[in-house]
Amino acid sequence: MPPARPLSLVTGASAGIGATFARALAARGHDLVLTARRRDRLETLAAELRQQHGCTVTTLAADLSDPGTPKALCEEVAQRGLVVDWLINNAGYGVPGNFTANDWHTHADSLQVLLTAPVELAWRLLPGMRERGYGRIVNVASLAGHVPGTAGHTLYAPAKAFLIKFSQGLALESRERGVHVCALCPGFTYSEFHDVTGTRALMNKLPGFMWQSAEAVVAEGIDAVERGEIVRVTGRVNRVIKSVFKLVPDRLAMKLAARQSRRYRTQGAA
Repeated sequence: MPPARPLSLVTGASAGIGATFARALAARGHDLVLTARRRDRLETLAAELRQQHGCTVTTLAADLSDPGTPKALCEEVAQRGLVVDWLINNAGYGVPGNFTANDWHTHADSLQVLLTAPVELAWRLLPGMRERGYGRIVNVASLAGHVPGTAGHTLYAPAKAFLIKFSQGLALESRERGVHVCALCPGFTYSEFHDVTGTRALMNKLPGFMWQSAEAVVAEGIDAVERGEIVRVTGRVNRVIKSVFKLVPDRLAMKLAARQSRRYRTQGAA
């Protein structure tokens, strides 16, 4: 049985899908630990949630590109006497431009945030969930992890594909111990993501039906992980896209992906 007031740790909680997860979980009666780099935004969100829902909110400003951060976060949570029941691995960003157009440090930071940090947080928090017989882990992946890789954002889609496979294996290991793991795979979502990557002008060319609100994505994610669904592609349009790329031959799928990539990706200098 879940605790009366589950505690959720949400990474990348200062905006977008992360902040929306925090609001949705607070409305469901959760207490929260929120982490992101921007302390001021975390504090503003925490004050909002305390006032609206009467929940306990702990804010821990941290940079997940630092390899020591996941361990430090979990130690800080434990020192405060907090027990994490839900882990929302949401933090992430894309690095636009061709692979060699960015220095290695930029790529290494990105991989730390997208891959190593969520895996380590799960590794550190999962044993307690299994011992208590209850836990939920949502790894925010992407529709990009289901379709062929494309030029530009060279590491983003492969990283999300890894999160999907990781979630599948972890779910199968954990489901008999009361822990549900779900890879949440949104497509284009209204958030700050494309502002950060500098692709907002390109994204504005996409038709409206391609987009989902962060609220819709989060609602599907919470419902999916509660049901024990291991992989959830959000939105009917995105599920159709996934099915099409799964059914067509690889060579044709690559051509389709490359054509769309040229329209909506910034590839930068070689």
